[in-house]
Amino acid sequence: MKNQNRAYLFAIIAVLFWSTVASAFKISLRYLDFLQLQFYATLVSVVILFVIVSFQDKLCLLKEYTFKDYFHSAVLGFLNPFLYYLVLLKAYSLLLAQEAQCLNYIWGITLVILSVPLLKQKISAKALGAILLSFFGVLIIATRGDFSTFSFSNPLGVCLAVGSSVIWSLYWIYNMKDKRDTETKLFLNFFFGLIFITIANILFSKIIFPDFKGIIGIIYIGLFEMGITFIIWLKALSLSKTTAKVSNLIFLAPFLSLFIISKIVKERILLSSIIGLFFIISGIIIQNFKLKKLL
Repeated sequence: MKNQNRAYLFAIIAVLFWSTVASAFKISLRYLDFLQLQFYATLVSVVILFVIVSFQDKLCLLKEYTFKDYFHSAVLGFLNPFLYYLVLLKAYSLLLAQEAQCLNYIWGITLVILSVPLLKQKISAKALGAILLSFFGVLIIATRGDFSTFSFSNPLGVCLAVGSSVIWSLYWIYNMKDKRDTETKLFLNFFFGLIFITIANILFSKIIFPDFKGIIGIIYIGLFEMGITFIIWLKALSLSKTTAKVSNLIFLAPFLSLFIISKIVKERILLSSIIGLFFIISGIIIQNFKLKKLL
């Protein structure tokens, strides 16, 4: 019982942190472009993960990895943090924070779709209905509820936000197959991702020293989106008797996020965002049994 209570505590902490990320992205993008924000936040994450791995006396594991292991980490690092946050942060720069975070949440469905070719899973009639339900929610958010013209609020931003969920799902599937120690492989993924992000900044932006407000956002995102929150969530799952006892708490995050966006970013929350998110989450909940098998 004591471990289960600790599991709930860790899960709630993770959900609260994830609920603030959309606001942190949007505010930080006022002071840095998306490439600069990604570079510095990833740098913070690499430092934090290095400290965690060192504190756990796991640096020795890095010597045991083969060239194939490091190549695998480089590929995963290209997917996340490099490509995933590149696409996601660009989406946040184009869309309202509420729209970007709701559309990104479709990853729970894209994960199931990608499991068909990659994990040889089968999609049932129930799963197909759940997918269609969630994508109807995407259309509501993308069109802001105006089906008369069926024009997207920002077509590029919508495609990027939805596309980021595909990238995340690919990363999750390939990372799930990697049986190495969680903290060390996460550190290596971010280390290689930082290399890719540095090159992208040099080629397409510039590395500047941010002002104080930018630094606050960088540290916050590096710590609580890219860094320790994922480890906190995994800790919650490991302490829980079953993953179901804590995994359903993740569905609180997008709704809490809308509330925080309205208070911190000062966005007026659109009815289309609430309704669209409801359809997206409903589809994921219907499909939840399938997701448990994957996660």
